[in-house]
Order: sequence, then C-alpha cells, then structure tokens
Amino acid sequence: MNPIATAQYGLFAASQRFEASAQRTAQMGDPAFEVDYTHEAIEQITAKTEFRANLAVIRTADEMTDSLLDILA
Repeated sequence: MNPIATAQYGLFAASQRFEASAQRTAQMGDPAFEVDYTHEAIEQITAKTEFRANLAVIRTADEMTDSLLDILA
C-alpha cells in the first residue's frame, strides 16, 4: 500500500467536497435553491480538516522515507 497515493486521493476527495459545498453556498441567494448555511459551513470545515490530515500523511511518509534512506546510507 502506498500511503502517498492514498493521501493524494484523499486530497482530491477533500477538494471535490469543498468545491461542491462552495457551489451550493454560492446559490444561496437564488430562491430556486434551498441551501442550509450551517450544513455547508460544516462541510467546508470538514473538507479543510480532511485536506490537512492528508497533507500530514504525505509529510510523514516523506520523513519516514528520508529516515530510512539515512539508515541505509
């Protein structure tokens, strides 16, 4: 299992989640759409947290690879 590839997919999924919520939020003024601002704010905060978590996975995997290469050198 490649943690970096998994985290990259997580970054993509988080950005897609944020984008979808942002588009729904942009439609708030349109009477044809019923948008729950509280739900969208939570969606955006959750997407931001998921994005940060996946970045942390990539950083950690990179640090572990560097440490392994230092040990082997």
